[in-house]
Amino acid sequence: MRTLKIAAAGDIHATEASAEPLREAFEQVALEADAIMLAGDLTADGEPEEAEVLAAAVRPLDVPVFAVLGNHDYHLDRQDEIAEVLQRAGVRVLNRDSAVCEIAGVEVGVVGTKGFVGGFAGSALPDFGERLLREVYAETTEEARAIGRGLRRIGHAALRIVLLHYAPIEETIEGEPLGIHAFLGSSRLANPIQEYRPDIVLHGHAHAGKFEGRLGDVPVYNVAVHVTGRDFWIFDLEVKQVGHTEVEVEGRTEGRTVA
Repeated sequence: MRTLKIAAAGDIHATEASAEPLREAFEQVALEADAIMLAGDLTADGEPEEAEVLAAAVRPLDVPVFAVLGNHDYHLDRQDEIAEVLQRAGVRVLNRDSAVCEIAGVEVGVVGTKGFVGGFAGSALPDFGERLLREVYAETTEEARAIGRGLRRIGHAALRIVLLHYAPIEETIEGEPLGIHAFLGSSRLANPIQEYRPDIVLHGHAHAGKFEGRLGDVPVYNVAVHVTGRDFWIFDLEVKQVGHTEVEVEGRTEGRTVA
């Protein structure tokens, strides 16, 4: 049995003004964590210069860092530049993609994509109507398909993580106004998660949401810093190799502040 410490944060919204606190937070968490997961909205306004602030904080680290982009990172349509800045700093930026690497002797698979909107039971966007609405539906469909493809690719990994920005369940956005739930995620993102049952799902985006939820027996966490109230939430993942790998997620009701 191995225990991995996975640090997660979403909605960092990096700016030049936050450069020093970010540097200190990443430097501190890297002393404890085996890997870092960033759940989108890495920049405040989608400027590549803001991504440079985050890149400077990450570049000196010797732990693997995985990230997806969020809606803020797409705001100026410069998401490719933002991804390139972060990749040059060593960040594995996943966009409808997956990656497998060995971390502390454990084969870890990460599926990462932004996700998208569409809503949940009772307020879900249908595949009907104006072309623009159907394009929104189609975009979420492609995001969901990417999650499924990625989970098939990493099926052999001892630990399987799904990293998103938008929420795949409504439980972790509870606290946000009902009128905007359709813009905070989509239940269709949950379909491949239910089918392939990864060990843990991390997302952000819903600043007023709820930290913990479940999709069947799969734990789902909203790790937006506004929700966790800390720079990173560290999950202790106990990987047990007994036939099929079992993962126990510690710290669901408690965490440690890293700042």
